[in-house]
Amino acid sequence: MPTGNNFQHQTYSRADPGERAAYREFTAGAPPDSLAWQDEMARLGDQLAKAGVRVVLFMHGMHLGSDLFGAQRLDEVGGLKRGYSRGIPGMEALLALLREETNGLAAAQGGKKPPFSDEAETKGLLDKQIGEACNFTDNSVELFRKAVNRHVSRPIVCLRHLWSSEHHHLGRAQAAWRLLERLRTICADQKLGQGDRLLVQVHSHAGQVLALVSNLLAPGSSSGQETYFQILKSYYERTPAEGDGENALHQLEGQIKTGNVLNGAVLDVVTFGTPVRYGWDTSGVGKLLHVVNHRVMRTDGKRWLAKMDLPQITMEMPLVWGGDYVQQLAVAGSDAPTPASPEGQAANKALWELLEPWDGFERWLECARKSVRCPNDGLCLLVDYKDAFTSGGGNPRDHCYGHAPYTRTTAMLFNTMEIVQTLYFSGT
Repeated sequence: MPTGNNFQHQTYSRADPGERAAYREFTAGAPPDSLAWQDEMARLGDQLAKAGVRVVLFMHGMHLGSDLFGAQRLDEVGGLKRGYSRGIPGMEALLALLREETNGLAAAQGGKKPPFSDEAETKGLLDKQIGEACNFTDNSVELFRKAVNRHVSRPIVCLRHLWSSEHHHLGRAQAAWRLLERLRTICADQKLGQGDRLLVQVHSHAGQVLALVSNLLAPGSSSGQETYFQILKSYYERTPAEGDGENALHQLEGQIKTGNVLNGAVLDVVTFGTPVRYGWDTSGVGKLLHVVNHRVMRTDGKRWLAKMDLPQITMEMPLVWGGDYVQQLAVAGSDAPTPASPEGQAANKALWELLEPWDGFERWLECARKSVRCPNDGLCLLVDYKDAFTSGGGNPRDHCYGHAPYTRTTAMLFNTMEIVQTLYFSGT
């Protein structure tokens, strides 16, 4: 999306992204418990510090006790249970892999589901039950912090942010301004200003939250921004249980309009496995990089596109032959069920009209069949993380259909090296 995106949705363009895309093969390098690994991470930390990175914030996507593929929305409005998928042989088998009840992914202990709270108990539950699969754990964030700060004079602050993980428009819209509120607090606490950078690394659906943030931080006023705040303020007025949401949102809106949210610091964003959905406003962020688990398998020369033959990919998904299937399939038209309350449903519908022009099974199928890997804006690294299974398949709880390798400790050095080389090699 261009500067002045105004909350427009991304297009599903099959055109060659050209120089914006690069291709990599994952190499583990030295093990995390080795001195060589520590030395290399320390060198990369020095590069980050020289580039002005003062804070690194990690946000996981969505997994535990949630509808990872967003298939429930397809059932809810697409009429699948009424037979819309008939006439497409094999589609029901594919949908069984997408639905929460039959995709083989772990349910939360005690039935805990989104919205999640950003507190120690929930983070501990995530870490205990799913470990590093689609999750930045406390241990991995602490490992990163210690490694990158070995030689720097001003330590880089490394934090973890757990968003609500509500996979619908209202949940993401609320998460966007709440994240901005936290970033504003971080800037104040760390006394950040001109020349300082915040690097946010986000996994999966959390990337949509940052796309909204980029539109909110874009300079100047826009009709989309006005509509966004109007919808949320109306929702909070009618929902007393949301507490101080209306007052806090009003204060943040004022700071956004004055361009003073981050006190002059720049927000850089790296997404991992984020499906192509909400558009980005490049004037609202500094550097933007998208990393996608991708295996070149096409025979038509279009290596930047996913191998996408729906529903024939059903057989290969458990083997993770083609890379990240969540990134491929959780596109426009997919979502978790809309909020239960009438107020929430009304707000979600209003946000859908602002943010996403597609809905329903047929439109989802149209978008998914485009096979788009790279978003319209920012740089894109298409990485073969070498997580395919040659026989027998793997446990979906471990590989999350190709959505899990980004957040593993074994990928930390590789990811950090690619981020530094792609975004900060010049030190600017």
